[in-house]
Amino acid sequence: MEIERKFLISTLPENLDSYPFHRIEQAYLCTAPVIRVRRQDDDYILTYKGSGMMMREEYNLPLTREAYEHLLPKADGNILTKKRYFIPLSDGLNIELDLFEGNFAGLWMAEVEFPDEETANHFTAPGWFGKEVTYDPTYHNSNMSQA
Repeated sequence: MEIERKFLISTLPENLDSYPFHRIEQAYLCTAPVIRVRRQDDDYILTYKGSGMMMREEYNLPLTREAYEHLLPKADGNILTKKRYFIPLSDGLNIELDLFEGNFAGLWMAEVEFPDEETANHFTAPGWFGKEVTYDPTYHNSNMSQA
C-alpha cells in the first residue's frame, strides 16, 4: 500500500545539491489501472498502481534494460523525465523532490510517503512547500503523461 501526499514547490530548499538524487524516465502503458515502466538511473521497474488518491495499492517488479526498451515505445502519451532528490525529515520521513524536465520543465513537486494513514493525516509540511495537490488528479504522473 502506498500512502503519500503531494505538494507543489515554488522555492527550492537551500543546499539542494548536497542531497542524493536519481535521474528518472517513466512512461505509462495504461492509466486505468496505472501500469508504468520506469528507468531510475540503471534500474528498470514495471509498476502497477490501483485506484485512489492518498492511499492506493502499488506493486513493483524488476525489469531488464532490454524489456524496458521493448515496452517504452508501446507507452501512450508523454515520457516523463525528472531529477528526484531525497531529503530526510527529522521524524524519519523523507521528501522526494521531483524537478521535471522536458515537456514539464519548471514544474517542481514534492511527495512524502507515510507508514500509515494517521501519520499522513497529521503531517505538517515544511515552510518551503507550496499548495497541496494530493487530491488533484491533474498532478498524478499518469495523468500528466496524457496531457
